[in-house]
Amino acid sequence: MSAIKTKRLFTASSLALITTAMTFAIRARLETVFGPEGVGLTLEQIGYAFTPAFWGFTLAMIIGGPLVDTLGIKRITWIAFVTHAIGIVLTLMANTMTSLFIATLFIGIGNGMVEAALNPMIASMYTNQKTKMLNRFHVWFPGGIVIGSLVGYLIMDVLGLDWQYMVATLFLPLMAYGALFYGQNFPLTERMQMGISNGKMLASLGKPLFLFMVFCMFLTAASELGTTQRIESLLKTSVTAPLLVLAFINGIMALGRLFAGNIVHKLKPSGMLLYSAILTFAGLWLLTISTGGMTFVAAAVFALGVTFFWPTMLGFVAEYLPETGALGLSIMGGAGMLSVSIVLPIMGNLMDNANATEALKTMSILPAILIFCFAGLSIFMKKQQK
Repeated sequence: MSAIKTKRLFTASSLALITTAMTFAIRARLETVFGPEGVGLTLEQIGYAFTPAFWGFTLAMIIGGPLVDTLGIKRITWIAFVTHAIGIVLTLMANTMTSLFIATLFIGIGNGMVEAALNPMIASMYTNQKTKMLNRFHVWFPGGIVIGSLVGYLIMDVLGLDWQYMVATLFLPLMAYGALFYGQNFPLTERMQMGISNGKMLASLGKPLFLFMVFCMFLTAASELGTTQRIESLLKTSVTAPLLVLAFINGIMALGRLFAGNIVHKLKPSGMLLYSAILTFAGLWLLTISTGGMTFVAAAVFALGVTFFWPTMLGFVAEYLPETGALGLSIMGGAGMLSVSIVLPIMGNLMDNANATEALKTMSILPAILIFCFAGLSIFMKKQQK
């Protein structure tokens, strides 16, 4: 594969991830549109309406993961495009909890297929730089959230336009990535290139190290996305524009992932994950006691913590458990999104019946557990390397 085609595929992949990420930011803004002061749903009901974005994502990754090897990366990528398009149209038409639920499901499936197809494609194109390039690819998840957050703030809070205009902006990156992928040749997955059998792949999925990483993925993803997805409700009494805090958090994350290569070299993936857990715990606790400008300071600490969680978890599996293949990466991503679908209604219930501070304190338990998990992983990996 020529360098030009590789670059084009990477650019198209980045735009697909921007589309995915913008749906997260725009959905966060829709919480107030469909909430008690808008359509009239409770925060818990909105939590349930938003959950298909995450378990739909999980379902797509678990199904799409093994199909990437058999159907090929190209077909799974186009399934992502079609379901993204359907989800955006249905979101524009949504006016009840049920219609929002269905629209969110299609968006979730599209998002899941993007990750199911493109994570293994990046790993197969950059076999000697997996963690670095997966971090660079995932620059565009926080980058897309920054874009979506600013678009939402500009359209709804500054210009005062209807929310449908905000949702319609998703067509721009959607059509861009579709145009760039059109007519291109896609690489085989790394597992197919290496000739690893289905039996060996399935056996690798049962390794204790892989199962441990899946457990940790539940906690890392919930710490990051469970918090940012409900940012409007969590911080509405702390700052006047929570969506700008979301943009600020993800701006820091995008910059961090862009320069992840040097950090990976110094700390190794296990070290990065340990420091990330410590900062995430500190950031969540700071958010419980911060208001006004100090909220941005707390948010910065939290952002530095969650920056490397998702791509480094995937990079760790791609580097140290390559025989798990595309399915292994899909199980990791699916586990992460499934955990978010579980915590969103719980957080909504806490905010309905207690307050945002209680919800943040409860969420901080997750990175606290991860500190011990990743400390153990760092010790284990050092012994393995010796």
